Amino acid sequence: MLFPFTYDHDGERLSCVSGSAGGSESVHGSGDGGGDGGGSTATAVLLHGAGLGSKERLLPLLEEFVARGCRGLALDFAGHGESSGALGELSLKKRFEQAVAVIDSTLPADAPLILVGFSMSGQTVADLAGHYGARAVALGLCAPAVYGAEAWPVPFGDGDSRFSEIIRTPDSWRQAPALGVLRAYAGRAVLAVPGTDTVIPPAVTEAVTDALATRAHFSRLELPGAEHMLGLWFRDHAEDRRRFVDAVLTGLGDQG
Repeated sequence: MLFPFTYDHDGERLSCVSGSAGGSESVHGSGDGGGDGGGSTATAVLLHGAGLGSKERLLPLLEEFVARGCRGLALDFAGHGESSGALGELSLKKRFEQAVAVIDSTLPADAPLILVGFSMSGQTVADLAGHYGARAVALGLCAPAVYGAEAWPVPFGDGDSRFSEIIRTPDSWRQAPALGVLRAYAGRAVLAVPGTDTVIPPAVTEAVTDALATRAHFSRLELPGAEHMLGLWFRDHAEDRRRFVDAVLTGLGDQG
């Protein structure tokens, strides 16, 4: 069962949802943890993509993780869904900071994390994996993007913004710090790849594949009928949703 809550961070009110297999959940805002499970229970943290992305389309996937015995957590980044804020003022840096604030205020400090990100949140998953280290026991990357370091602190703005200029520079992503984080990652990792993706260049997907294949316990999940918006695909295709969760939880034992 999922439970909505809000969390205030840096002048914005972030809309969040949490859940646990036990059917009851309490959320705390002072960093002392929440829910009815101990720190040994893995929490699946689901992070939506850019544009019109929101946690709403990810709720069936979150429920699937909870049904397997995980805790669950998702949020709308500022300017998205039911959260306050202007999308143009958001940045990759602020996305990371918002996710950290919600995780740290909601979960026990030792709780293992299953980090799942869609599109732009592929970058955020890598940022969180680098930040939390061994606590990140599994990564699920769904048609992920990665970005050069120059783009990280820059507000998104509108279509003619400095951020857009940076990310449209050919091959600007090739030196992305996220690729280094993924190369060093040694936990479970699943890359979900749609059959048709008009947003993420194939070279980015192959670079992420190569990085994860370096040390991680890695699987690549092909979804031939899907397009870029895999949150919508998993919402509407229960069999693929279950396949993805199966793949992410493989080898985690009692943690998920």
